[in-house]
Amino acid sequence: MGSLSISNGENNGCLENSIYSNGLIGKVQSEGDQLQRKSCWYEEEIEDNLRWSFALNRILHTGVTQYQDIQLLDTKPFGKALVIDGKLQSAEIDEFIYHECLVHPPLLHHPNPKSIFIMGGGEGSTAREILRHKTVDKVVMCDIDKEVVDFCKSYLVVNKEAFGDPRLELIINDARAELQSRVEKYDVIIGDLADPLEGGPCYKLYTKSFYENVVKPKLTNNGVFVTQAGPAGIFSHTEVFSSIYNTLKHVFKYVIAYSAHVPSYADTWGWVMGSDSELMLKAEEFDLRMKQRMNGENRFLDGTTFLSASTLCKAVRKSLDNETHVYTEGCARFIHGHGKLN
Repeated sequence: MGSLSISNGENNGCLENSIYSNGLIGKVQSEGDQLQRKSCWYEEEIEDNLRWSFALNRILHTGVTQYQDIQLLDTKPFGKALVIDGKLQSAEIDEFIYHECLVHPPLLHHPNPKSIFIMGGGEGSTAREILRHKTVDKVVMCDIDKEVVDFCKSYLVVNKEAFGDPRLELIINDARAELQSRVEKYDVIIGDLADPLEGGPCYKLYTKSFYENVVKPKLTNNGVFVTQAGPAGIFSHTEVFSSIYNTLKHVFKYVIAYSAHVPSYADTWGWVMGSDSELMLKAEEFDLRMKQRMNGENRFLDGTTFLSASTLCKAVRKSLDNETHVYTEGCARFIHGHGKLN
């Protein structure tokens, strides 16, 4: 879980708000107070014996919803950062890496993506990237937590245009229930969900039964599904990444796992893409489709980068090849931490 703390125990005006998280009390500076250099910190416990921390300028907002704890931090190294249930979800300086990797591979592998369904995506960045594609007519973004969506609409100015795009339909509901209730099918379905966290609201949306019985029937003939799949580093990939990959292999004919380093996550991050139509464009075709279909330039992803991202290192490839765990509600895996509902 994430924590906010004051170094050296100094009383420097950071006493107006307090957050209790994972047994630690962090004292938070209000916006009008002066902050001594490197005295206010955010700390996230990645493993039992490993923590990641960085200095803050100030706390912009904190809140507690029915489902999650949320914080918006103004950090020194990463700009504005959204934290949910003590896990950093997105940081202003490098969120483009995550969102370009999540969105563009499935849309570019589809021959003509017009209708897209986002599970989660409350901050709006996934919708922003999808709406850069000229072929897209409709984007349905379904997030369970209205307060998180409203929070992001208010504070994340970079996504203001996306939230106002007439092609975007915003739904507040459980993604499973929403998909099941809809008659229409989608060219691409994107899982931009919170990590599978014990006590969190999302882990049931990483299961074989969900992929097989809910997601796949809602895809068109050439449909592509992609999900964020948690940490994918050489030591962290066995938490959930390898299991999600193996689970999707039981559902789709073609499955690709890929990863990229995201600095604010302090790790390599993973995504898994599946379809019953063949995947894996050549780099040249990937780039050509980007040029023909998309508005604006990517900052991170192109054909060569995707080829590299989907060429995993030897140790991770071996783990994925040997993985036997299938993700079910009764046999789930979780990343380190605990959700609010626990």
